[in-house]
Amino acid sequence: MAEFKEISPNASYTEQLTNWFENRFPTAFFEYKKHMSEYYAPKNFNFWYFFGSLAMLVLVIQIVTGIFLVMHYKPDAAKAFESVEYIMRDVPWGWLVRYMHSTGASAFFIVVYLHMYRGLIYGSFRKPRELVWIFGCAIFLVLMAEAFMGYLLPWGQMSYWGAQVIINLFSAIPFIGPELSTWIRGDFVVGDATLNRFFSFHVIAVPLVLLGLVVAHLLALHDVGSNNPDGVEIKGPKAPKDAAGHPVDGIPFHPFYTVHDIFGVAVFLMVFSAIIFFAPELGGYFLEYNNFIPADPLKTPPHIAPVWYFTPYYSMLRAITTQMMQALSLILVVAVGWTIVKVRMPSFIKGVLAAIAFAFLWMFGAFGFTGIEALQGIDAKFWGVLVMGGAVIILFFLPWLDHSPVKSIRYRPDWHKWVYAVFVVNFIVLAYLGTQPPSPVGERISQIGTLFYFGFFLLMPWWSRLGQFKPEPDRITFAAH
Repeated sequence: MAEFKEISPNASYTEQLTNWFENRFPTAFFEYKKHMSEYYAPKNFNFWYFFGSLAMLVLVIQIVTGIFLVMHYKPDAAKAFESVEYIMRDVPWGWLVRYMHSTGASAFFIVVYLHMYRGLIYGSFRKPRELVWIFGCAIFLVLMAEAFMGYLLPWGQMSYWGAQVIINLFSAIPFIGPELSTWIRGDFVVGDATLNRFFSFHVIAVPLVLLGLVVAHLLALHDVGSNNPDGVEIKGPKAPKDAAGHPVDGIPFHPFYTVHDIFGVAVFLMVFSAIIFFAPELGGYFLEYNNFIPADPLKTPPHIAPVWYFTPYYSMLRAITTQMMQALSLILVVAVGWTIVKVRMPSFIKGVLAAIAFAFLWMFGAFGFTGIEALQGIDAKFWGVLVMGGAVIILFFLPWLDHSPVKSIRYRPDWHKWVYAVFVVNFIVLAYLGTQPPSPVGERISQIGTLFYFGFFLLMPWWSRLGQFKPEPDRITFAAH
């Protein structure tokens, strides 16, 4: 048992109250010091570092508003849409809570996408922060599941048919697909059983997993220390330290960065509030107009598309056609041939790679055969689902794909910046195409965009090493502001 700390009887009431709690709950004060007042972060954080704290803020907004929505929502196929209308029209301030939750869902993805992009350009996934990045990617994956399940709950036309389309994609998985999609729905069609299980997962199960991953993400980050725009380690054995052993290039997270983040929070809340009060649907991107119509299983909307933050991956799904797979198989053969010629490896491994390349050419009709669908009964949608899932899973491997000798984009060749810029533009174009009805031109652009997306990552071990790199500084560059 720890000894009680004594305090002067002339101390203020605040100091006496703090001392009383610290004597009875020292663990909380120890963790506060470890993760806040005595956690040293690099002093050169810029605006890109707002988005981590903003993600935490939006998470809190979603949890709090979700609790109030659950008080009035009815997870019943016959009453779900009416209960949402009741919240919007009759519950005092219910419209505000609902719009905060719906806008918060989109805000969450905007903030997370920007947060991940910051990690991408500054090399925050590089050693020793691989696990931090993996936890972050797991958060992104779970967040997608949470958003998808929540999207069904309003039980509007787009909610119903969007869920119908996405769940039906699982039926493309060979052998187990039809049974798996039925198990996910809980019925042969999207109905009351689907709504109930999605509600349970959205409200209880998935948020618990999400919170656990957020805690793991933060703990892993604070164990290895935060990255910075220069990519220079401030806590390494060679990093300069003061007499107390603190990094010279670091400052305590509290109060310096808590005050710093308050500015970012204020700007975010102004934009967030403006959207809620003046454009909560944001032209049909945040809330689709079809979702204000009750779900009708007998009337399919003219164009079914997922909500905007899923549309880049939806574009990739739609881009996969027989021609696309033939092109991908040829690209795979060229890549395998280059690997066999250029890379040293056992003959057995080379033989396996050659067999895989030959199998892909055969399966996709390069030799005049009917292809894998006729040969093995695998639905063509399966390859689209595989590509869509692979677009997210490949992010987990980023720490081992980037072979650049420097971390930060600041010290990479200028043309690397253009590669990252094209990647962002390509992602936005894919997102836009995913909201549009299918067209021949859109399909071709989506195919090019999909090839560039995967090429960006799969070719990264090669292109990330090319060019003239600038020397990294021994200490971070910092100008007071």
